[in-house]
Amino acid sequence: SADGSTAHWSLGNVHFTYDVRAGLRGDSIAPVSQRIAVVARRDRPRGTLVLRGARTITMRGDEVIENADIVVRDHRIIAVGAQGSVDVPDGAEIIDVAGRTIVPGFVDVHAHMAPVWGVHRRDQWALAVNLAYGVTTTRDPQTTLTDVLSYGDLVETGDIVGPRMFSTGPSITNDDGIRTLEDARTIMRRYKEYFGTTTVKQYTAGNRKQRQLILMAARELELMPTTEASLDFRLELTQNLDGYPGHEHNWIAHPLYGDLVDLMVATGVTYTPTLLVAYGGPAGENWFYQTEDVHGDAKLRRFTPHDEIDRVTRRRSQWSLPEEHVFTDHARFAARLADAGGRVGIGGHGQLDGLGFHWEMWALASGGMEPHQLLRAATLHGADAIGYADDLGSIEAGKLADLVILTRNPLDDIRNTNSVESVMKNGRLYDGDTLAEVYPEQREGPVYWWWTDRPAQDLPGMQR
Repeated sequence: SADGSTAHWSLGNVHFTYDVRAGLRGDSIAPVSQRIAVVARRDRPRGTLVLRGARTITMRGDEVIENADIVVRDHRIIAVGAQGSVDVPDGAEIIDVAGRTIVPGFVDVHAHMAPVWGVHRRDQWALAVNLAYGVTTTRDPQTTLTDVLSYGDLVETGDIVGPRMFSTGPSITNDDGIRTLEDARTIMRRYKEYFGTTTVKQYTAGNRKQRQLILMAARELELMPTTEASLDFRLELTQNLDGYPGHEHNWIAHPLYGDLVDLMVATGVTYTPTLLVAYGGPAGENWFYQTEDVHGDAKLRRFTPHDEIDRVTRRRSQWSLPEEHVFTDHARFAARLADAGGRVGIGGHGQLDGLGFHWEMWALASGGMEPHQLLRAATLHGADAIGYADDLGSIEAGKLADLVILTRNPLDDIRNTNSVESVMKNGRLYDGDTLAEVYPEQREGPVYWWWTDRPAQDLPGMQR
């Protein structure tokens, strides 16, 4: 305060005040807290829709339904089955998707999206481009800042179009000084009570005992923890042995053998190797930048600022011969893990929002993972990794209506994942090229300031 008598600070959605003068006198007083509650209506579409005629890869085991009916009421799936085998409510709108392939919405479990920090804005291109490429759910493990929590709320209220956003918030590190279980509980409560997160990241926070304390507190508070690989093979092994459910980034070594496969299957950990930033060699993303026309990709240029595309494509600091890349070596281990019944997740790491998620799938395919395994990694395993498999990751009654409609069959060629015609997120159906809403309302997609081919008076905020 102006006279120095009171200190003010905030933590998540709570404002604290502390009587400094009383503290200086030696009085034993605690800070006074005031939770700031903001109530907003969650976006919920209304209506009943049938998507009819598509090949549907449900993720219920290896099930593929040819010529399916998917019935969506409001924001959830209420039935799915071969056409004619499920009840279609009277008055339902029917959209013919014959010849297409439908998969569950993609789940990026390691998504460092980059919305504008500080003053919050609604023209968040990183969110839009991910949704346009079929990513309907993201989990950012380690955000540094808590702005992501506000942006996630804006998506939930429908103020911003994008994937649903889960986040660990700032990670737990050595700086948190955890020495006892009570220390761990105190630190973890800020995520549960103040940030409202459901997942946390332990970022090499101390020795093994300290990491175990964090895991114990997370279990008590029903938080889903994940880890950081950190180029330390022994540390990573202990995290797997102790029961951390997530392993972020690839193991530093290769080749790896059956004992590690057996361990990861037994512990049920989800292995998200993020091969676009592969440890032990050149980043996998550089291979795609060298072999793909990223700068000329029309869809990317629609949703991504042109200076951002120029920055990552026109000049790159690293170029490597194909044989120098190691992502295929690491992908071979992921394939062995998948074959043995282990869990593999897909994490684009925010290297190239939207298309990068598909690159990560394709990089894993180079090690021998089959298309159905890759799709399971991109959907059901991702949902399970962040603790939301009851609501996401498969096409079945009761789950949220998150779907991707493809013009080509990814079971024939995994690169067909990048043939997104439409995306349904939470019951709203969007055109995959423009994000114009198709159902239940008809609304134009977002318009951006970098579209230099449009007259200034047609751009938001530029009317005179």
